[in-house]
Amino acid sequence: MIGETPIFEKKNVLVTGGAGFLGSHLCERLLKEAKVICMDDLSNSKINNIEHLLQYPDFEFIKYDTNKKIDLDDFEELAKFKVKFQGIQEIYHLACPTSPKNFEKLKLNSLWANSNGMISTLDLAVKHKAKYVFASSSVIYGPPREGHSVFKEEDEGIVNHLSPRGCYDEGKRFAETCVETYRQVYGLDAKIARVFTTFGPRMKLRDGFLIPDFIIAALEGKDLVIYGTEDMEQSLCYVTDMVDGIVRLMRTGPEMSLVNLGHDRPIKIGDVARKIIEMTDSSSQVVTEDPLVFLTPKGIPNLTRAKEDLGWIPLILLEDGLKKTIDYTIANKEMLGG
Repeated sequence: MIGETPIFEKKNVLVTGGAGFLGSHLCERLLKEAKVICMDDLSNSKINNIEHLLQYPDFEFIKYDTNKKIDLDDFEELAKFKVKFQGIQEIYHLACPTSPKNFEKLKLNSLWANSNGMISTLDLAVKHKAKYVFASSSVIYGPPREGHSVFKEEDEGIVNHLSPRGCYDEGKRFAETCVETYRQVYGLDAKIARVFTTFGPRMKLRDGFLIPDFIIAALEGKDLVIYGTEDMEQSLCYVTDMVDGIVRLMRTGPEMSLVNLGHDRPIKIGDVARKIIEMTDSSSQVVTEDPLVFLTPKGIPNLTRAKEDLGWIPLILLEDGLKKTIDYTIANKEMLGG
């Protein structure tokens, strides 16, 4: 007897937050092997990110708030994927606002994404017996501490749950608890990817994200503003490497439930800024300002588990990733309001 959920040609995959920076790259990658349902309410993303995917018959965009209950039978456009018969086989839950400059305006959205959004997508996974990957964040470890800046999955973070950014930091911790609880109660094959800082084309411009804001400033001959000190260190992973790690995590068995994904080589923010000035042949200067609430120091991932259990390492060199991001920004900055 064939399994309960027949597969017609390709598996059906749902990506929430699929029109965002990371989500759009993930949708693009998954189209090679699956029928992709991209769900996004566009509250913190742009349709431009997925316009090039709309032409593909195996891709469907649905504008919907994932903080509400999700019933895929409500969407007539999914009839072509035979969802009523086949269901969905995988869910990648990425929907959550991450805007540093608009963080104050999006606090409730972050709170909802890390609570209501978790329950609605996890319930959907239970209904369809789907595999599930949640894009968590390195913020759950808290800031790096003296003598402890490299974090492994077993480390317990120190987070101020009542801070101005508690809805995001503590929210991600609660979201992980949701995933683990559904694993324990329903036997769901649900996994957590702890995503460290990622960059690449399609990041929002002028939104407080270091790399795109540095590039725009350099192209316009304006100061490159570091919110903090030049010596702040960060891990920077190129987006296609991150997507590869997330997809590899989905392919693992139920015993694999948690992994760090990011670059394990720290780099000073001041050095990144000067590299971008050099690569854009800019006359800009590097200046510092007080840190933004959403931008706090982050640690570096220990990648032992990713390397051994996923066979994954970040491959794209920083300079190569910066070149691709600079080229994209130059080509698209007018259209994207840059």
